[in-house]
Amino acid sequence: MMRFGFDIDDTLINLREHAFHLYNKKLGQDVALEQFNALNKVEIHDLFGMTREEGSKMWVDTLEETYYTDCPAYPDAVETLQDLIKQGHEVYYITARPAEHGERTMKWLVEQGFPMKESRFYCGMKDQEKVNIIRELQLDFYFDDKPAVLNTLTDDTLRVFVKDQSYNQELEIPRITNWAELKELI
Repeated sequence: MMRFGFDIDDTLINLREHAFHLYNKKLGQDVALEQFNALNKVEIHDLFGMTREEGSKMWVDTLEETYYTDCPAYPDAVETLQDLIKQGHEVYYITARPAEHGERTMKWLVEQGFPMKESRFYCGMKDQEKVNIIRELQLDFYFDDKPAVLNTLTDDTLRVFVKDQSYNQELEIPRITNWAELKELI
């Protein structure tokens, strides 16, 4: 039995691209997906000609819709996590989503087919707190998209993987480009 930890946004689900499409629609713009795919940072507001402040406001104003509408899971993500559970492994979700979104996020994940145990769901923490929880859980594997988190996880016992994104190309750690690849890793 092994313990697997997963970030949610932009690791298991395609949240940034979902937000990108919502922004295009709400702002009446037609920014090309190629421009989004070429971004070398997490924030997307620059693509729409917004300042950092305007981008922050837009993010907050659309958070409800971004989190709880039809944001797609990455291909094979749901099936891969279901398979891990069937094989007797433990699956943990560790997300920086604000704590007030915890209950609804769990419910949304279940509705998408992700296997869920409330006791294995952690949310509402800054990057360093996330790192502390990952260490306390003594995970065998951890998957995230964010360099700030992954760069601090260099324990010998933990195998860390980055979910491939345009903004994390500089990371020199093993990558997951498709969730079906996980079967070969373990």
